[in-house]
Formats: sequence, structure tokens, C-alpha cells
Amino acid sequence: MCCESKRRFLLLYATQKGQAKAIAEEIRQQAGAHGLEADMHCLSEMDKYNLETEKDPVVIVISTTGTGDPPDTARKFVKKIQDKTLPPDHFAHLQYGLLGLGDSEYMFFCNGGRTVDRRLQELGAQHFYDTGLADDCVGLELVVDPWIDGLWLALKEALQLQKEKEGMNSAVDAVSSSISTAPHAVHELKLSSEVQSLKLEDEGTRASGILSQKLDDINLVAPPRDTEPSLVRSVPPVSQSALNIPALPPEYIEVQFQDAQGENPHLSSLISEETTFEVPVTKAVQLTREDAIKTALLLELDIADTAFDYQPGDAFCVICPNNVSEVEELLHILGLSEKGDDFVCVKVKQGTKKKGASCPQHIPERSTLKFILTWCLEIRAIPKKAFLRALVECTSDAGEKRRLQELCSRQGASDYTHFIRDSNVCLLDLLHAFPSCKPSLSLLIEHLPKLQARSYSVSSSNLYQPGRLHFVFNVVEFPASPSRPVSRKGVCTGWLAGLVAPLLHPSKNSLDTEGESSSTEKISIFPRPNNAFHLPADPSVPFIMVGPGTGISPFIGFLQHRQKLREQHTDWEFGETWLFFGCRHQDRDYLFKQLQCFLENRTLTHLKVCFSRDSSTAEVAPPKYVQDILRLCAKDVARVLLKEGGYFYVCGDKKHMADDVSDAVVDILSMEMEADKLEAMKILAMLREAKRYLLDVWS
Repeated sequence: MCCESKRRFLLLYATQKGQAKAIAEEIRQQAGAHGLEADMHCLSEMDKYNLETEKDPVVIVISTTGTGDPPDTARKFVKKIQDKTLPPDHFAHLQYGLLGLGDSEYMFFCNGGRTVDRRLQELGAQHFYDTGLADDCVGLELVVDPWIDGLWLALKEALQLQKEKEGMNSAVDAVSSSISTAPHAVHELKLSSEVQSLKLEDEGTRASGILSQKLDDINLVAPPRDTEPSLVRSVPPVSQSALNIPALPPEYIEVQFQDAQGENPHLSSLISEETTFEVPVTKAVQLTREDAIKTALLLELDIADTAFDYQPGDAFCVICPNNVSEVEELLHILGLSEKGDDFVCVKVKQGTKKKGASCPQHIPERSTLKFILTWCLEIRAIPKKAFLRALVECTSDAGEKRRLQELCSRQGASDYTHFIRDSNVCLLDLLHAFPSCKPSLSLLIEHLPKLQARSYSVSSSNLYQPGRLHFVFNVVEFPASPSRPVSRKGVCTGWLAGLVAPLLHPSKNSLDTEGESSSTEKISIFPRPNNAFHLPADPSVPFIMVGPGTGISPFIGFLQHRQKLREQHTDWEFGETWLFFGCRHQDRDYLFKQLQCFLENRTLTHLKVCFSRDSSTAEVAPPKYVQDILRLCAKDVARVLLKEGGYFYVCGDKKHMADDVSDAVVDILSMEMEADKLEAMKILAMLREAKRYLLDVWS
């Protein structure tokens, strides 16, 4: 089909970490093989498209960030369509299909996509294709792949219907022929994260978008006798299957080394939409004992000479680098150890077949190679299947080549999930596991996502400690595994721990850190305000805080702020405050024993603590977890929430705590109201809607 006859559709994406954009690019890349052309834009580029006048079908790919917010790049768009003055037929002319990305570990799964989908429906827009909701908890590809496969037939039908509406009933070349037997104008495809397989109805998709790799195309070495699969080894049926593998992504980046010298860009240039502040780390305290399972650190930043402002409950982001030794190791494997300090120029490859190719925005126009690998690319990212497909072409050993093909194939989906995704395998792990794989630098820039700044909850009050910002974190540890033979620390937490190592005073365990050593080390930060996770505006309203482990962090700021308010406004009425805290061992990781001070001055009216790993000789075993203590305080919890209009805050681990706390609250409401669980769940949903049950959680 010639270029002029390709039918257009509008493709919009909104991304936080690059996944939605990568999926949109995959859709645009496949479109050409189906006689279609995607006009692709970020939702934030509102000057480049106009949904009010759009006649062609629209495809939207949108992620979710935080605890259910649209990504930053969708905020302006969402604000615009949420305008209450828009009439219910505002988008009556619009046909669209939407793919939402999310993580079911979080309460508001795919809420970014759901919000846009719901509002477009309210404004009269019509689906030409069912909404897909992909779950990163089990693997986005389980929904994304079949959703894209079914998209082409639905698009062609929508375009055909559009032609008929315009009175053009003549045959529409090859597009018409591929849908002449379609019984409906709208092609329905019900998708959920439980999707296991999909029969491809459009054989054109199989022929053009997927390569069939047969076993006899490769001279395989004799299969090992091991019966257990691994990252580098498969077993039947995968090892004996013909494979459906993705089409090879076109190369589009060219890297040129330059002789010129100069300076690398300032880190602030890496953050497009925020004001960054370079601030000194003035103090560091280790809050846990040396024999604690996790190491928790408290850092203090000096923000006195900046315009940085925050409220207790807010978060902020730290711009962090990749691990120096990992960067050096990657340079060595690439054969570029001697060129790390050379300046490079990154350009779009002339004659590339990639539609709308442009240099990634997170790559500076001019910097050293080491700067790009250290500050710009997430070298720890779990490789996507498109990346694995590209690595196949860089691999010389036949057995290694076959295994990489399996891992990116439909047939190897389970192996990909187990040995790569769930094992947190990164590029370095792959290059060690498949030593004949020698990718180019340009390939890494094409496929590695942007190195994201890391978000932390503020653990202080500007009212209590003017010009100072505290935050608390666990140093993340990734133990070695069969797929990843080396242990690693978290990218940001490991870097911060190394940065402040000279300052650390183990087990000082203090809120007030006077007397600790000062530092000249600086880090770059930018604000990430939380619109809801704040103290009640009315100080007389009671509230409950649940924060085990480092989840206590924002509540220290709450209590510091409340203490200062009490000191400054002795005539105010203050509601009661409850704090539920838990950790493993009272003597090893009770992070803030000075909470007792807040109790003594009545800033905190009730403190309930539990220790999950401490043994007890009591006849009745003490509660182990925060949800257990909540149940023991059921009458007070129900009173605060139901009778006194109180607030309930939860901060900490989503997977192992927040859901259990939610279940406990439902049980409490059900018991105290003498109602069934369904009714209690409705009450909890109403509390969430009213912003009185608030979460700051992570997985």
C-alpha cells in the first residue's frame, strides 16, 4: 500500500516513567504494516492536536502515578476536560479507544486511565474499541499485547464507518477488503489482567507484526540435561516451540564522539518541569541498630538559603546517579572504558525507518558518555521485550540467541515474567548471562528509559525546624538470586548511604540531632507537593495515624507541626491524636523512641506500638502488627471516624500492610455499626472520597 493511501488516526499518550510512551511508539510502528498512519503526540502537547474538532479515531495510552493520579504529562489535559461548564455532547463526535496502565498493588488501579475514560464518556465520546487495563503487578504485556493485536481490526472498522458516514460508499482499497466480512461496526475485546491467550483473527497482523522463528532455522547446541528452566536455559515446551517474536524495532539513534572539551550540563537541566535546588546534607543519623534486618537512615537538608517550601505530609524528589562501579562495568563490557570522559553528540540516524524519530528528551545535546550513563539512563531498568528483541541481533552465539528470542516471545511469556521481571534483572545481568551479546551504545540510548528521580516523604515541619528538611528511608537491598548472581543496593538509597557514611553515628536514635557532624555534600532536589496528605485544616478535628517502619516518617512532621501550633495558639481547641506504630524488634528498629516526648506534652494523646519479631512470655500474646492493635481499639477508631468526623492516615508498605489495615478498618466499621461487610466497605469508600481516609504508600 502506498504511503499516500494510508489512513490516519490520532495517537495520544501520557507517561510518568516512559512505559506509556514506549507502548504508543510500538503502536505507531506497527500501524504502517496495517495500512494506517499514527499521528502521535503527548497529551501535554495540546497545541498539536484538537479533540474538539478531531474527526479521525483517537487511541489513548495513559499510565497512573502516585496512589491513583494521572501522570504529570496529563494534568493539564485532565484539568481541561474536567471543566464543569462543558456540555454533555462536547465530544459526541469523538471515537476513541483507551489503554490504561496501572498496578493492582495500589488501591486506585489504573485510575489515570479510568478518570480520562469516564470523563470522555460523560462528555459524549464513543468507544470504537473496548478499554484495556494493564496490570504491572502481573505483567503489562498480558493485556497490552492482545489489546494491540485487536486494535487494527477495530480501527479499520471505525475508519470504514467514518467513510460511510461521510457518504463515501466506494471501496476503500485494501482497508475495506480486510473488513468486508466483519459483522459489527464496533469490534469488542474484553480485556483484563487475567488474559492468558488470544487467537489472532487478523492473519495480516501475524504476517507483518510478528516474526515466526522456527527451531530448524538455528543450529542449536545439544540441550542440557537439567529439567529446570533458568534465565539462560529453557525446557520443553518452550525449547521445542516455533516462536512468535516481536518485529525488530528500527534503529534511530546515532552517537558521534567528539574531540572537543567542555563541561557537562547542570543536573537541573535534566528536570523539565520543576525548579531544582542544590542543598547540603547537614546531618545523618542511623536510626536502627547494626543487627537490625533493615538499615534506616535520617538525613537533614539545609534549605534555608532556597525558595524550597513544604508542608508536613508533602514529598520531594532526589536526583540520583547510577552506581559508579556499575557504570564502569557497563563501559568495560561495551569496550568503551577509555572513552568514558569523551564528549558525545546524540542525533537521529539519517534515513531511519522509525516514524517521527527524535532524540530522547532526557539525553543532553552534548555531554560526556559517562554523564549519560551515570545521570540520564536507568541502567537498572528491567528490559522490555522490544529491548530483548533488539539484543537478539547483537548476539553471536546460536544458543544465547535462541534463548533471548524465547524470552521476548509469546511462548516464553512465563519465563520472561519469572526470570527477568520478577527477578529484577537488568541490562548488566543480561550481558553477563549472554556474553556473546555486544550491543551498541546507540541501542542502549534507544531502549533504556530515563533515570527517574526518587520520591521521599518529608519527615519534619518548617514551623518546628525552620530552614531544615528531614527525611527517613531504609537502605534498599536486593539479594543475589539465580537470575542475578550479585546483590545490590537501591539506586538512590545506596548512593545516599555511601554519600553520608562519614557522618553516621549508629544507634543515636534521635529526633533532635544537635551535635552530629556537619557535611559539605550536596544533593539536588525538587518539590513534589501532596494535594491531600496534610493535617486537617480544622485543628479541633481528631485524627489517627498508622505508620509502621519508615511509614512513620510523615507523622513525625505532623506531630512537630502540631506541637508548635499548640505552643503558639494556647487558646485553640485541638482534637485528639492517635499513632499506631510497629516494627520488628523494640531494641533494634524502634525508629523514634522520643515519641514519648510528644505524649508527655500532649501533642500525641494515644501511642500504640507493636513488635512483630519479639518473643513474649505473656499468657496472652501481644499484638504483632498495626492492624492487630487497631482491632483492639475498635470502639475508639469507629468513634473518631463515624461520630467525630476524624481523619485516618496510612503510610508505608502497600503490599504487606496497607491492604491489611484497610481490611481491619472494614471489620471495625462492620462490627461497631452492626452492619455487613459490604455496607462497611461503602462507608470506607465514602471516607476515601471525602479525603478523610488518606494513603501515602509504596510497593
